Amino acid sequence: MNSILIVDDDMKLCATLSEDLNEIGYYTHFVTTVADALDYVNLSKIDLILLDLKMPDKDGFHFLSEIRKNEDRIKIIVQTANEDIESGIKAAKFGVDDYILKPYRFEKLLLAIQRVLKQSSSEYRESKAI
Repeated sequence: MNSILIVDDDMKLCATLSEDLNEIGYYTHFVTTVADALDYVNLSKIDLILLDLKMPDKDGFHFLSEIRKNEDRIKIIVQTANEDIESGIKAAKFGVDDYILKPYRFEKLLLAIQRVLKQSSSEYRESKAI
């Protein structure tokens, strides 16, 4: 079962996403601050992070900077209302796997999640074969 961490300051969105993804068979956890997200990543095995860029304590780019110092295995999908092209370019430089603008349909996010996790499992199988 894939583990997904939702990092967003919108508690209602976190709860809804978590519930919807759990029903499909994903294990989810959500946090509403970058500090909590960093703590959780250090203590848990996570396959994918759904990250909002605008957070109350530090922005999502701070999180990306910190997480990429030691961890490049975790897949990251940015989900943001920020339509700024520069933020998309900056996120790409941190190696995010997808960038989705809010509001979005759940089906669009689900397709992105499935694609990114499938890509991740393919990369894992290829590395084991070498």
